[in-house]
Formats: sequence, C-alpha cells, structure tokens
Amino acid sequence: MTVDASFVHKTWDKWASSYVGSGPGQPLKAALLLNHDPTGPSRLLSTIAKQEGIKADPIPLRQFLDFLKCGKLQTETFFIGPNQYLVTSIHENWFCARCMSASNSAGEGAIVMQTTAFILVALYDGSIGAASGAVMAADQFAWQLNRKNL
Repeated sequence: MTVDASFVHKTWDKWASSYVGSGPGQPLKAALLLNHDPTGPSRLLSTIAKQEGIKADPIPLRQFLDFLKCGKLQTETFFIGPNQYLVTSIHENWFCARCMSASNSAGEGAIVMQTTAFILVALYDGSIGAASGAVMAADQFAWQLNRKNL
C-alpha cells in the first residue's frame, strides 16, 4: 500500500493544532499516529508516524501492538508510556480505555482508532464528557485518513 505521506503530515499538523494540547477547546492532551499494516510481514515493527504531547519510544510500543494483534481487548491491559490502560468499550474500528494508574483525580483515558494504514491513539484527561470530546476529535482525524483509504 502506498501512503501519501505529504497528505498525512499536513492533515496531522492541522488536526493536532486544533485538538491536541492544553489550550481551551483542545480535548486531547496527547496523540500518537502509528504506521500499521496488518497484512504486512510480522517482522516489521510499526513506527511512529507522528506524535504530539507525548514522547513515545517505538520499542515499548511493541507490547501495545502485540496487545492489538492478540485480539484480547476484553481480558488484558496495555501500556502507553508509563500508564496502564483497561479497555472499557469496544466498537467496530475503535475502542475506549481508562488509565489504571492515573495521576489526575478526574481520571485519564485513551481512544484507539484503526484505519487501513494507521493506528491513532488519542489520550485525554477527565471522565465521560471528556471522553465524548476525545472520541469526536479522534474521529475527525480518522475520517480524513479514511477518505483517502489510508
């Protein structure tokens, strides 16, 4: 599959400036975009295409990718950075998870969306209202990728 890297980077930069950060109206505290081709050889490690608000290392992310590949969303937990997450809601191409080691009293969560070529991980602070905003923000970016079959 050929990925239009210019489109992805331009779309990410515009999306991240609107939805990721600590400013008013920005529902996400951090986001990761991982290259992912589930039909490709398993020896290829998915790489970080873009990140905002987080400094992720590709090697520890391997556990997260293995978690996705095993398909045990309902029975196991996963880590993003130092935080451990438990899946709370599963949908067709995405799922929600709550942080089990949250430092924020209102809690923290993650929205994980998969498109044809990417996995988007959107991290947020807060509870139900914040989760709704995070899903909407993540879906905005995923929709742009899906429009181009990425």
